[in-house]
Amino acid sequence: MCDAHPELLRAGRHVGIESEGDCPVCEKPRLRQVSYVYGEELKQAHGRCITFPGELEKLNRSVDEFACYVVEVCIDCGWNHLDRRYLLGRRHAG
Repeated sequence: MCDAHPELLRAGRHVGIESEGDCPVCEKPRLRQVSYVYGEELKQAHGRCITFPGELEKLNRSVDEFACYVVEVCIDCGWNHLDRRYLLGRRHAG
């Protein structure tokens, strides 16, 4: 249950966005949300973690379609889960 990959923990510590609430396992307020993007059109960005503000918006304007996965991770105990998945890109601009 608390088996976060070391890279996920590292991303949570350094680029993760603070999440509301406490960890459901260790009850510490150390939850972070980390976003990853996937899509054929992303080329070298396929499968990478979003690391700076505005990066999703830039991809959203320049690519027809890609998926964003938001993983919530506790940087204390390693608990993690897929919080949500959604589609972005010019095809989904509203």
